[in-house]
Amino acid sequence: MIQIGKYNTLHILQKTNEGLILEDESDEEILLPTKFCPENFDTKDTLTVFVYLDNTEKKIATTLVPKIQLYEFALLQVASLTKVGAFLDWGMDKDLLVPFNEQNQEMVEGRWYIVYLDIDDKTNRLFASSRVEKQLQNINITVENGEIVDIIVLQKSDLGYTVIINNEHKGLIYENEIFTKLNVGDKRKAYVKKVRDDNQIDISLQPIGYRKFNDINSKLIFNALLENDGFVPITDKSTPERIKAKFGISKKAFKKSIGALYKQRKITIEETGIRLLKSVK
Repeated sequence: MIQIGKYNTLHILQKTNEGLILEDESDEEILLPTKFCPENFDTKDTLTVFVYLDNTEKKIATTLVPKIQLYEFALLQVASLTKVGAFLDWGMDKDLLVPFNEQNQEMVEGRWYIVYLDIDDKTNRLFASSRVEKQLQNINITVENGEIVDIIVLQKSDLGYTVIINNEHKGLIYENEIFTKLNVGDKRKAYVKKVRDDNQIDISLQPIGYRKFNDINSKLIFNALLENDGFVPITDKSTPERIKAKFGISKKAFKKSIGALYKQRKITIEETGIRLLKSVK
């Protein structure tokens, strides 16, 4: 069955005046409108498309990239308010509804909210909910100490930042362990520092056990490397302005910090940038 709210890899069945007819292994068919069709294709090809319901409540395929997928969380902006609820811009031709009963607080046009994408089992309609807490559980913990996880920054608290872990659990990054700027809605890799006896989860932005930084600038550069798949295209030959824009520090401080990281065998310094060694990722 073709899944709504997710990517589907489908076979090209035929071309029509309206677009391409695609089908899955169960022979269910769906239309990919002409404006999304590739210029060159073969009926033996497959296409990976996102599927949702159009204005007539029929399944429709698109090559547009959604800002959120089914059973996931994302930060989205309110595009309009209506009598049935708020509509969010999620990258599709048709905006995404947040019914009034799924709003944690009354939404305001133009503002951004962390929401969860769900589906009505009776109508197959996708809808968003800002009542994200009810979608998170810390009863059956599925992560372990030291594990690399995906997080979304949920909100600022007195202790630090509350985060969503692997689209399932809630965790906390303590304020005194944050050495880089965080914003609500940020998505990134992080580490499980500790699963507590009460099933609360402490999260770290640094690999567990890595404490030996010479200064706070080294921590900042290290975190930037983690955020950018282990590579940042800036070297000691880069302009002071570029270094300042990226790290908020002087060129002199940058050179000192990457020199320290290099001596600790945490990075390599290449012609085009600095790279985190695989052994410390």
